[in-house]
Amino acid sequence: MPKSIDLKPVYNALVKIMKKHEKNFRVSTDSKGNYSLTGPMSEKFKKELWFGGVQIKKNYVSYHLMPVYMYSDLVKEIPEELKKRMQGKSCFNFKEIDKVLFKQLAKLTDKCIKTFKQRGDKIDFNC
Repeated sequence: MPKSIDLKPVYNALVKIMKKHEKNFRVSTDSKGNYSLTGPMSEKFKKELWFGGVQIKKNYVSYHLMPVYMYSDLVKEIPEELKKRMQGKSCFNFKEIDKVLFKQLAKLTDKCIKTFKQRGDKIDFNC
């Protein structure tokens, strides 16, 4: 039987990156292994926009960052090493703490916050 991986330290490190931005958003989920932030009400979509979140999965921790999907030019801002961790268009998966990648992810999250505040629901799904 394969050895079980303790993903809690990875989850906690990633949540710390996201929590830094709580003042800008509403905490929509904060339960065991699941944390997410929701943005302001969108007039265009008539609902709040989900900014992102962190989830413990079976074998990894996912860091979702919706502005990467919403604003196509942000994809160009992702360093190649971090891009290798992408699953789909807005999710990054980790099995262990990687200080270099987490620093890049924190910087990307800061950029996403800035872009999200500037553009709101003027979304460009051309990824």
